[in-house]
Amino acid sequence: MANDALVAAALAVRENAWAPFSNFRVGAAIEDETGRIFTGCNVENATYGLTVCAERVAVFKAISEGARKFRRVVVAADTDTLTPPCGACRQILWEFCGDVELTLVNLHGKTETFHMRDLFPRPFDATFLG
Repeated sequence: MANDALVAAALAVRENAWAPFSNFRVGAAIEDETGRIFTGCNVENATYGLTVCAERVAVFKAISEGARKFRRVVVAADTDTLTPPCGACRQILWEFCGDVELTLVNLHGKTETFHMRDLFPRPFDATFLG
């Protein structure tokens, strides 16, 4: 994983996180079906409720650039225990990426890879809307 461009992108964009309140900086990178990489970092707000997570920023950037099918996602945080996406991010990742491969990484090179179905069993999506 050390030479993985997607991991490197997630680690690099984490440095751009705007987290003056929590100091919990997260980076995310998503790879589309053509190999393009889109990144996102968390952006906090004084009201907290308007804070946006790194995973959602990366997905929304990819969608805004025309990407529609995705291969992999990487989430990077400076924690000893690898940090999975929050519930809201799991929902967004499922809706836009489906059962994508998801790798968690920290700054010490520790990684763990899942599929979204492992982190988000029985998801709600458009199939329930009729």
